Amino acid sequence: MALITLRRNLCHLSDFRIHGALSGLKTQRVNCVHKTVKEHLCPWFWSLQLEPVRVKFHHAHSKKFHSENGNDHPVGETVFSQVHAWDSSEHSVKNVDDQIFYRTLNSFTSSEEVLHFISTLQTLPDTMAAGALHRICAMEKKNDDQRLPNEILENSAFQALCNQLAQDPSNLSNTGLVTALQALTLLYVDLQSRLLLNLLAECQHRLERGSLDIHSLCILGECLIKLQGPGCSTVDLIMYQLQGENLEEFTPEDILTLYRILQACPEKVDQHQTFLNKINNFSLSLVSNLSPKLLSQMLTALVVLDQTQALPLVIKLGKYVVRHVPHFTNEELKEVLEAFIYFGHNDRFFTKALEQHVASLCLTLDPEVTSKVMEYCSRKLIFSKPILNAVAETFVCQSEKFSPNQTAELIEPFGKLNYLPPNASALFRKLENILLTRFNYFPPKTLLKLLHSCSLIECHPVNFMAKIFSPYFLQQLQGEESYLDRLSLAQLTQLFLTAILECPFYKGPKLLPKYQVKSFLTPCSSLETPMDFQLYKSVMIGLIDLLGARLYFASKVLTPYCYTIDVEIKLDEDGFVLPFTVDEDIHKRVALCIDGPKRFCLDSKHLLGKEATKQRHLYLLGYQVVQVSPCLHSAQMSREMGQVPAAVWTRCLQCSHELPEFLQWRPPSSVSASGELQAAEAPVDLQSRLHEQQAVSTPMSS
Repeated sequence: MALITLRRNLCHLSDFRIHGALSGLKTQRVNCVHKTVKEHLCPWFWSLQLEPVRVKFHHAHSKKFHSENGNDHPVGETVFSQVHAWDSSEHSVKNVDDQIFYRTLNSFTSSEEVLHFISTLQTLPDTMAAGALHRICAMEKKNDDQRLPNEILENSAFQALCNQLAQDPSNLSNTGLVTALQALTLLYVDLQSRLLLNLLAECQHRLERGSLDIHSLCILGECLIKLQGPGCSTVDLIMYQLQGENLEEFTPEDILTLYRILQACPEKVDQHQTFLNKINNFSLSLVSNLSPKLLSQMLTALVVLDQTQALPLVIKLGKYVVRHVPHFTNEELKEVLEAFIYFGHNDRFFTKALEQHVASLCLTLDPEVTSKVMEYCSRKLIFSKPILNAVAETFVCQSEKFSPNQTAELIEPFGKLNYLPPNASALFRKLENILLTRFNYFPPKTLLKLLHSCSLIECHPVNFMAKIFSPYFLQQLQGEESYLDRLSLAQLTQLFLTAILECPFYKGPKLLPKYQVKSFLTPCSSLETPMDFQLYKSVMIGLIDLLGARLYFASKVLTPYCYTIDVEIKLDEDGFVLPFTVDEDIHKRVALCIDGPKRFCLDSKHLLGKEATKQRHLYLLGYQVVQVSPCLHSAQMSREMGQVPAAVWTRCLQCSHELPEFLQWRPPSSVSASGELQAAEAPVDLQSRLHEQQAVSTPMSS
């Protein structure tokens, strides 16, 4: 390997002799470095106090290297094409544009190529030397190495590079100084190494003099946090100086570095919140110029810093995120989705872009990204058939790639959003096989949520009900807590009710009464959604006008089966409406489901799985179910325009397709003064309904 000649460092070593305008060290392999070099090396750049190395020089000329004695370049040694453009006896780095240098530096794929490249140069300015060191450390970090390999540390070119930076840091420019320091933070570093101590001392000196520019202050602050932790007092001094600067002079990269500094010091956020508000407002003007990487980093910082008041910035970031969806890496896309989930942000244009991205790359997406996409759709109630179908196909083809938690995150949205994909049979057959072979690998609560979500779309986990109702599983579910949480108890109860109503062939263990809840209404509304109050008011006014009194219907009725009915109307055998206080001679119960927007998927008329299950169960329990949906809000507008409430309510009921099946409403004028309403009813055959449900059962219920 050709070794480097650098100004101001190796020229002071007595055994070096410079020949000609362009000089370098003799080409030789790394493992042939002089023994005296190796003996003086210590961990992580060690002391960098190198003994004189007795080697010969070579001239770089044309496309071949020649040694002093005329021998050609060793045949077996790799010659990199990127270096050839620099092999000219009249060439000097001083005459080379910085951008060309760094572009060439970034084109290399290994540290050896970088060292070979710089070894062909006559001189190397300090800023470029720091850039070369940074590039070497960055590439080794990508290789998941915690330290630089010995092959690099023992390379004379690398040693000379470090020696140049360590000998006299006061001669380094601000950019070269902080770039070299930043390079050392990329990998594990010995805090007592000569190079690090010299660089830190010089940075501290310049900081106290106030001679560091904005960019250097930002880089230094981030480096100190990595080296000394967020409690470093010098970081406070840096933040104080930065607050006095004009934000207009900050580049987008500087702003992101500021976010990362504050992100690493969450306990100091309140102290700097005023400054952070200014940064948030200023960042609005930068969003259009941010790269996909910087967009994801800014969103992540806003999440960590809990900047819920910066919604204008989040919304604008979301607008520009749409343009970069195809260009995000897996990790960046995951960070974007996490931020949108955290801030509750959704955008139909983003959903459209996400649909196209997932559909085109469904089989190549990272499992974490796939599960995060499904979590985003689930949390935001986004009913997207392209995404759900693509993910279902991915799971069928590559189920082995997903961990138990990721499997649950993939399947749960299907139940929550009340959707069976075209390949549902294959999907749940694959899921059943996974559960049969890896049942014990699923955390108890994750497993319960997974099986419960399957039951919401009538894919009943009959083969696993005996296990989840067993005392052993219930004990695992409780864990070290003194009692089971209410949500788990509600899910167990609904699964048990499902087994009774929809799986009469299930003969396994029953859920003990002490594990059953009285109501499915929970604080998180996971099994039932409270009714929309505004819609209920319009329905109630119409009912009072139609029936004659508030006495003839009840609201928020808790049934013995844990469900809460929005409005219940009781009918006798002749079809007359009974007062809600009567408990005898009841022949039919009418359940009005006042389904507001929160009971549907986002911006759609597709009912959520929990609400569809509730209506299905009420039907199987003998109720006549009438659904009043958000589209009927237009009736309220008609009433306000002068139409009588009774006519409005009649219009509302006529909009329901279920109504003609069991009730023939009379015109308002035929309603008696007592509020009695004649109705023609059709009895429900519960057994035939159960038979129909069994006939269409999925593989999991077979």
